[in-house]
Amino acid sequence: MPIIYLSPSTQEWNSYVTGSGSEEYNMNLLADALVPYLLSNGIQYRRNRPEMTAASSIREANSGYYDLYLALHSNAAPEGHYGENRGIIAFYYPGSPQGREAAELIAEELRKIYPLPGRVTTRETTSLGEVRLSRAPAVLVEIGYHDNYADALWLETHWDAIAQQLARALTRFFGLPFIYPMEPATGTVSVTYGTLNLRSYPSHTGTVLANMPGGATVTVYGEWQGWYVVHYGDLVGYAAAAYIDL
Repeated sequence: MPIIYLSPSTQEWNSYVTGSGSEEYNMNLLADALVPYLLSNGIQYRRNRPEMTAASSIREANSGYYDLYLALHSNAAPEGHYGENRGIIAFYYPGSPQGREAAELIAEELRKIYPLPGRVTTRETTSLGEVRLSRAPAVLVEIGYHDNYADALWLETHWDAIAQQLARALTRFFGLPFIYPMEPATGTVSVTYGTLNLRSYPSHTGTVLANMPGGATVTVYGEWQGWYVVHYGDLVGYAAAAYIDL
């Protein structure tokens, strides 16, 4: 199953014009809203921490293996032009086809909910460290301008909607069905003989990740067409719902 490095902004000095807190605080609210969608869609993640910096986030991500580095930020206009700009920009590194693909999918999904869809764009960059220095394909998305009152207010009232669209883009990027989150439930594998397959995709042709014995305890985060999204030990995958008792 795919795994991403999730890096909400650590810029605690950038204040929202609405007085709702910093860029760091608000992007962590967005990350909090995104996590249930990641779990319900079988996307594993590691997340940076507020005491970190962009540089330490990159180092941590580069010390492991990730299928995508996703940095969540909000933007600000240059000094002397505060409050004048609106829009969303998904940045990617030139020469990274996977980064570009992820950025374009994110922009496409966010256009569906942002009030000015024509101002949702993608852009190459070699100046942003989280895009340039990441070993994994990377996207840094600047979601709105926190110095613009309309954008800041839109952000504060749409965390769940933004998170859902980001998750939709990620599932498309990884070739997975989108699954709405459900209240996490403890389940028990119920087979009369043999084991239950944990698969990489909700299909009997999906790669088998593990064989779960009868009586094994799992956590179920989502359901799709007769399959559960299951966390079993350190693994995340899909299992036939008929053989798991909640």
